[in-house]
Amino acid sequence: MNSPADGQHVTAPAGNVTPLVEVRDLKKHFPVQKGLFSRISGYVHAVDGVSFHIDPGETLGLVGESGCGKSTVGRTLLKLLEPTSGTIQIDGQDITKVDRQGMLPYRRRMQMIYQDPYASLNPRMSAGEIVGEPLIIHGDQSNREERRGKVAALFERVGLRPRLMDSYPHEFSGGQRQRIGIARALALGPELIVGDEPVSALDVSIQAQIINLMMDLQDEFHLSYLFVAHDLAVVEHISHRVAVMYLGRIVEMTDKTSLFEMPLHPYTEALLSAAPIARSGSRNRRRIILTGDVPSPINPPSGCHFHARCPYAMVRCRVDVPALREIVPGHVAACHLHDAGVTFPLAQAA
Repeated sequence: MNSPADGQHVTAPAGNVTPLVEVRDLKKHFPVQKGLFSRISGYVHAVDGVSFHIDPGETLGLVGESGCGKSTVGRTLLKLLEPTSGTIQIDGQDITKVDRQGMLPYRRRMQMIYQDPYASLNPRMSAGEIVGEPLIIHGDQSNREERRGKVAALFERVGLRPRLMDSYPHEFSGGQRQRIGIARALALGPELIVGDEPVSALDVSIQAQIINLMMDLQDEFHLSYLFVAHDLAVVEHISHRVAVMYLGRIVEMTDKTSLFEMPLHPYTEALLSAAPIARSGSRNRRRIILTGDVPSPINPPSGCHFHARCPYAMVRCRVDVPALREIVPGHVAACHLHDAGVTFPLAQAA
């Protein structure tokens, strides 16, 4: 097996494959309750009409500022949160209306790696019990010793010594705790893993180790990832395709090379101009400074959600919602500037 340490993915998915996951017009709105009788006064539009797919063996990176809804997308995809509307298809089967009992077979196929490697582990359980718990919950028929052997194999696979199985979470470092979380996610042999900013709480040197481990595991087990992050350098390293979110909507999506070399949305360009990423041509780009804060998802702006902060906004942007459409083959963006004949990239120096 080739090592992915240099950023190469061995299992980049081929074209014309049937998606493992297909999400269409997914929405998740949270009610806002006020007053003595907890009356609903509005809704937080955390996810506001998101569509994407993930192929077998592929990593889709989901990026954006804090509060844009990317973590909510991951949790709703796994039905840890019930969607307000839209469809989530696994191998063509819509799971949005499936009840808790009916979700059990899908739970084996979809797992999650959490952001905080300490808060996500039960401090009263040993590391071995934590990793073995999914096997028990899902009715593994192995006896105690056989199950312990499976857990030991998982420990070895994620780079932990099996003798640490009887230790407790507080006895591990942050990177070791995240390896425990990864081992737990692997226990049921899933096809899809959602990583909710799985390295953001770790030191930079440890981040690289965990990312390389996840890439190795993807190559070995043909895993699909939805990788939620705000660090563009990490997303570029692990992803095959990247989707950019702003205030509950995807504003751009394409393969990682096209996104980083030729962004087609002003928000993506602003993110890239602020990111410390060394790429050909990056020195020729001027910095785009976004004014103001991200608007409230309780009362999002009309038209394009980004128009209040966009330095290129037109009158139309305040009124019409831009459709996410294909601008060049395989590269979709939601921006009216393309209809106006504006040349991208906007941030390229003259």
